[in-house]
Amino acid sequence: MKHFIILAIGILPIVTLSGQNSKSMQDFIYPYPVHQITLSNGVELAYIDEGKGDFTLLFIHGLGSYLPAWKKNITELSTQYRCIGLDLPGYGKSDKGDHTYNMSFFANIIRAFITHLQLERVVLVGHSMGGQIAITAVLQQPNIAERLVLVAPAGFETFREEEAQWLRNIYNPLMLKATSVEQIRRNFELNFVQFPEDAEFMYEDRIYMRETEEYDRYCHMIPKCVASMLDEPVFQRLNELRLPVLVVYGEADALIPNRFLHPKLTTQTVAEIGAKSIPNSQLILLPQAGHFVQWEQARLLNEAIKAFLTP
Repeated sequence: MKHFIILAIGILPIVTLSGQNSKSMQDFIYPYPVHQITLSNGVELAYIDEGKGDFTLLFIHGLGSYLPAWKKNITELSTQYRCIGLDLPGYGKSDKGDHTYNMSFFANIIRAFITHLQLERVVLVGHSMGGQIAITAVLQQPNIAERLVLVAPAGFETFREEEAQWLRNIYNPLMLKATSVEQIRRNFELNFVQFPEDAEFMYEDRIYMRETEEYDRYCHMIPKCVASMLDEPVFQRLNELRLPVLVVYGEADALIPNRFLHPKLTTQTVAEIGAKSIPNSQLILLPQAGHFVQWEQARLLNEAIKAFLTP
C-alpha cells in the first residue's frame, strides 16, 4: 500500500475576532536584536545573529512557531558557535506575501538565505516542520550544510493516503479561525509534558496574533504548510542524506506519532525507523520531554548538539 509522511502539527493557530486593526506581529518582543534582509526573490526575512565559532547553526522553527522558540538553545550555544534563528516567510516578523508556503519554497528560502549572508560551515537545526524543511534543503543541494540536527522532525512517520486526505480536509482556514481560546491552551499543553511558566509568552503572542492585520493571511498559510508536508514527503529519500545527522526526540512526544491515527505506534518506533534510514545518523531520546523538546530539555539538547559538533 502506498504510504505518505505524517506531520507534526505542533501548536495550532488561534481563535478569530471580528474585524482587524493596526496591531501587527511586528509588535512581538524578541530576546535578541532583529535584523531584516531582502533576498534576491524579493522575500523579506527577519532573523537574529548571535555569537561566533567554527560552525554556524541555522535554527528553523516548526509549524505555527517562530524564532523565539529557540531562545534557550541560542543563549547557551552562541557562547561557542555562531547562532542564527530566522522567522520563515509567513511567520513572526518575516514576509507575509502571497507565496506557495510549501516545503520546496521554504527550502529554497533557506538556501537563498545562506547564500545571501555567505554563511560557511552551516549546521541546519530544524524542529518539527523545520526538520522536514532542513531535510528538503539538503536533498535539493547536498553541500548546503555540513551537518544536520533534526529535533522532533516531521517527515519520519508514514500513513495511508486516506489518512493524509483526512488531515488535508480538517486543516482549513475556517477551522483555524474557529479554534476556541480553551482549545488554544490545550494545543500548547500538548507540546509539553508540563507546560512551563517561562513558555507563557508563546501563548500570549498567539492570543495577540488574532488581533493583528496579518491574521487572516496567516490562517490561509497554515493549511498550505500542512498540505505540503503531506505532498512533499521525504521518508523514502532519507537514505540519500550523506552528511552526519543528529536526530533527537522527546520520549513523551504527544504529537509524533499522531495519537488519533496511530494509537499503537510509539515515538521511539518512529524515531528509530527514521534514524535507521539515514546512513550516518545518531538518535537520542530525551526523558521528560514532549514535542517541544528544545525548550523542555534545552540543557540536554544543547549538550547533545555540542557533543555532535565536537571532533
